[in-house]
Amino acid sequence: MQRNARCDLSLLVLTLAGLAFAHTVHCSETDHVPPGSAQPPFMDFRSEAPGARHHITRADLPPPFASPSAGKGANLVERPAAVWPQAPAGFRVGLYADGLDMPRVLRTAPNGDVFVAESGSGVIRVFRGLNAKGQPDVSRVFASELERPYGLAFYPPGPHPEWIYVGVRNAVLRYPYSNGDLEHAGPAQRLIDLPSGGHWTRDLRFSNDGKVLYVAVGSASNSDDPDTSPAEHLRADILAFDADGRHRRVYASGIRNPAGLAVDPKSGVLWCSVNERDTLGDNLVPDYITSVREGGFYGWPWFYIGANEDPHHVGKHPELRTEVIVPDVLLQPHNASLQLMFLQGTQFPARYRGDLFAAEHGSWNRSVRTGYEVIRIHQPTAGAQGGSYEDFLTGFVLPNGDVWGRPVGLTEASDGSLLVSDDGSNSIWRVSFTGTSP
Repeated sequence: MQRNARCDLSLLVLTLAGLAFAHTVHCSETDHVPPGSAQPPFMDFRSEAPGARHHITRADLPPPFASPSAGKGANLVERPAAVWPQAPAGFRVGLYADGLDMPRVLRTAPNGDVFVAESGSGVIRVFRGLNAKGQPDVSRVFASELERPYGLAFYPPGPHPEWIYVGVRNAVLRYPYSNGDLEHAGPAQRLIDLPSGGHWTRDLRFSNDGKVLYVAVGSASNSDDPDTSPAEHLRADILAFDADGRHRRVYASGIRNPAGLAVDPKSGVLWCSVNERDTLGDNLVPDYITSVREGGFYGWPWFYIGANEDPHHVGKHPELRTEVIVPDVLLQPHNASLQLMFLQGTQFPARYRGDLFAAEHGSWNRSVRTGYEVIRIHQPTAGAQGGSYEDFLTGFVLPNGDVWGRPVGLTEASDGSLLVSDDGSNSIWRVSFTGTSP
């Protein structure tokens, strides 16, 4: 699908007018996709456009190896001056911060400060305020010399936290914290030791009552059998702990890489964003977003998306075939779905409130690129299999397939705007609503 010519023209005019730092997208969602329609189940970046809907079901899955396994990582280039992320009509996209080093997870503190884990430099950075250009007034390093910082969580939940928890490559740390701190007031405490190697994205979330700390621990491999691979011990799981790091338990298992965690602020249900396995072909296995059932098993490595048997593990664990939980929303295979969040503020139109947003980092194991966007799931229902999603923020891939941006983290700023970290351009984008809509 080609981009709408009127939208391209408006972007060029705005850039030439010296407004490259931000613009409002005026092209209608219906310029890209007719109302009520949906794209074919499997697509690529050329079919991504704000408002386009996508729906994949178990019945759509091809057999393993129906297409060759591709190795096509992102060819990262600098963002051309006339190119900008694209959002639905009425939304304005601005550059919030740049010059960062692999910005990943974002979290907003109760006082409105914005924290970002710069995984490349091992830094936790904090931003404060908002100037006339929609950029922060203050940027400070809260903590440094960390090993692959990723997950961030404030404890206890509520308006007066006392700690900030940080998930690093092989541990969970915490620093003393009070509202307004721009640098840590004391040394880090190492609360929890975690497996190292393999997937290192240790996202963190607390339950709404603060009694449970959820920790994402991805697998050490693509599809190694935990029965014979010691490196997979306590991996491909969401682990749960008490707030002090004690009472470790496996909350849910068989989840290859639960790279993003979110807790529904109303129901308290845990959700996760999952990078599924590779090497089975272009359209296997779909990444997914799902509510997480305590004690639930999601298939890895022996099965996927229900009772589909992984061809590398034929005949193993037949007793588990009927135990595999089918995820709520299937995404494009190899999307590399990362952080997710529930939108709660009032700046966006009312129809967005309570929706789940997720950052799709983008594929490497697909012959044509997919992902490289932010998606929206409207009013997700826990346990309701077969959900659909729609594109929200796109345009990070150039028409020739080169990539300039890779969304990773999401947070809602204190004014209700959406912040999106992008470790391709080492930037953070700010999406605000400036139109009129019910």
